[in-house]
Amino acid sequence: MATRLNDASTGSQFLNQEFQQELSRWNRRRLAPAFPDDLTPHLFDADRRMLRLEHGFVEELRADVREEAASAPTDPDGFIAWFEGLKENGPGQGDPLFPWLADVASRDEIRWFLAQEAAGEAGFDDLVALTQVKLPARPKLELARNYWDEMGRGNIKGMHGPMLSQLVAILDLDARIENTVWESLALANGMTAMATSRCYAWHSVGALGVIELTAPGRSACTARGLKRIGLSNAERRYFDLHAVLDVKHSRDWNDEAIHPLVAEDPRRATAMAEGALMRLRCGERCFGRYRAHFGLGQG
Repeated sequence: MATRLNDASTGSQFLNQEFQQELSRWNRRRLAPAFPDDLTPHLFDADRRMLRLEHGFVEELRADVREEAASAPTDPDGFIAWFEGLKENGPGQGDPLFPWLADVASRDEIRWFLAQEAAGEAGFDDLVALTQVKLPARPKLELARNYWDEMGRGNIKGMHGPMLSQLVAILDLDARIENTVWESLALANGMTAMATSRCYAWHSVGALGVIELTAPGRSACTARGLKRIGLSNAERRYFDLHAVLDVKHSRDWNDEAIHPLVAEDPRRATAMAEGALMRLRCGERCFGRYRAHFGLGQG
């Protein structure tokens, strides 16, 4: 039996449907291009309130992983080894949801899953662009190369964001905030908070890097499911591309961004470990909620 969208009670001020919807709508509004006159005194006060709440939300996510992150090595080689180990032993890895999507799920079940994922998509290209502000030169260049790939290397047909939007249209997905589970919204809101708040810049580098590290396997399973229900190569290109390209992105991100950042300041290792684990824990919550919706039981 499918679970209701609002029946997950965590006892948290932040990990619930109402707050995550409010935060999602605020992020959508505040990040949209606007004009000076659009910032009324009321909206200015609302922004100050939401910034305080957003900080509380991120700190709750951080508190959940702080002890585990503190065990990560702070030398560059040791940290990279620990970080790459998250692909196998990090939260949510090897979740049975994805083989099920690849080989068993119906078209409507895949559509529901993708609607949740699309609604919770924060926009990797924008997150990278926001994160790279004022970074040291070598990591900044790596994030620039990653961004350029996200932009289709200057070809609009190769832009990753529109590829996903096309898939949403092809499958007629309902990606409205009000129909999205809070776990998916929290994932996007957490990523947005880390990328937009400079006190979490190193966390964002870790969170984005762990997406590149862990996404290929999940993308391959999703692409296989889309092929099974009849989508063409062109229609499933977004997931086919990420199943392959993110392998290189992860290797380059680790070598050109994470390694030199930790070498320059070991404190960044702990922050990046926290960011990576925060992102993985958010993903783990999503997978569990999706499995509950499909009646698949525990992972």
